[in-house]
Amino acid sequence: MAFLICFHIVICCVSLIYVADNDHPVIDPTPFHMFFDPARLHIAVAVIALFALLSLLFVFARFSFGYFAGFYLYTMILGYLWLNCFSDLNYDHRVAGLSAAVSAAAFLAAALFVSPPIPRSFVLSERNFDLLLIFILVLAAATIAVGAIYNFRLVAFTRIYDYRDMMDSPKALNYLVTIVSGALLPFAFAGFVARGAWWGACAAVVLLLLFYPVTLSKLPLFAPVWLGSLLVLSAIFRARTAVVLSLFLPILCGVALHIAFKSPSALYFSTVNFRMIAVPSNAMDIYNDFFSRHDLTWFCQIPALKQIMSCPYQEPLWILMEKAYNLGNLNASLFATEGIASVGPLWAPLSAFACGLVIALGSRMADGLPYGFVLMSGAVLPLVLLNVPLSIVLVTHGAAILFLLWYITPRSMFRQDSEPNVSRAP
Repeated sequence: MAFLICFHIVICCVSLIYVADNDHPVIDPTPFHMFFDPARLHIAVAVIALFALLSLLFVFARFSFGYFAGFYLYTMILGYLWLNCFSDLNYDHRVAGLSAAVSAAAFLAAALFVSPPIPRSFVLSERNFDLLLIFILVLAAATIAVGAIYNFRLVAFTRIYDYRDMMDSPKALNYLVTIVSGALLPFAFAGFVARGAWWGACAAVVLLLLFYPVTLSKLPLFAPVWLGSLLVLSAIFRARTAVVLSLFLPILCGVALHIAFKSPSALYFSTVNFRMIAVPSNAMDIYNDFFSRHDLTWFCQIPALKQIMSCPYQEPLWILMEKAYNLGNLNASLFATEGIASVGPLWAPLSAFACGLVIALGSRMADGLPYGFVLMSGAVLPLVLLNVPLSIVLVTHGAAILFLLWYITPRSMFRQDSEPNVSRAP
């Protein structure tokens, strides 16, 4: 595990070097302030080497949803610390880098090792669990049908941004779309797999794909592949190894393709290595720069709090970032929003610790469930957490609902003789 994580760290840094290549046929890193200067390489290596010591937590911690989400967010902070060494944005990079590292440590300490006792007072019967899975499929189909009335476009993946701003639908429907596609359908997929009902698992995958023409979002398009990959990885490897490989292999593949076939692999590299990995890290650079010169939000960006407190900003943060940096809809993770934007770098570690406690609570709700089930049912949320504040992930993307579903899932239906990976060490 230690060797694999070290290799992952090295590949992430190599990937960021290629992301900063100005000769890339698709990516222009200059507007994002992503650079690489060989003269400062020794500084970046020293910073990453020190931060790599924190990865020892993943060697000793047991698997949980906090482990899953924590490893993805650790990789994002790793990317920021690398980019921070070469950024030309004007703010205190040393303070910001130290704050990011301490925030990562605080978050992981809570998410990996805090285990609050939660009595389980209500659990579904196995029959009702099966009915719940069917209900999710029906709800997903109805959501797609209603969504198609407002928006339905079959366009190429490379042209979604030409049409997505034209899409308009009721706010309640938007909430339902993100909750169903991000939390409920992955849960149904994992549930059907656990029950051996492959027809249901296939139906969940098909419904996920049908959300693409309704939302023109990348997530429904790639979620079926993501779920299938985690199904295979969890069947072959132990859960912690599967988590690391789920992120390491796509990044490694992008680097290998970029080296061997630079132009033909441009779409894959720009989608995975740039958009999925580098941009969430870069968002912390952007947020540090913006809020070094502007008022902090003190969490007023959360809609419920904005109604009861004064706020220096009436627009969502991503709109502020778009106007200031012209980089499109730049949403950001909990480290950038609940941390940098809300309380600044000084208090960001405390905010990160509180967010880690929330994730630890969700992990505890899944206590007693097989590792493979947690991996597949929670597959989408770590990806969302890279780009979306925790407060929004809990409500808009259905994380709170998923935690509740884990809580009421009957543990009795998982038998070790039919689930070989359950008996494996974490």
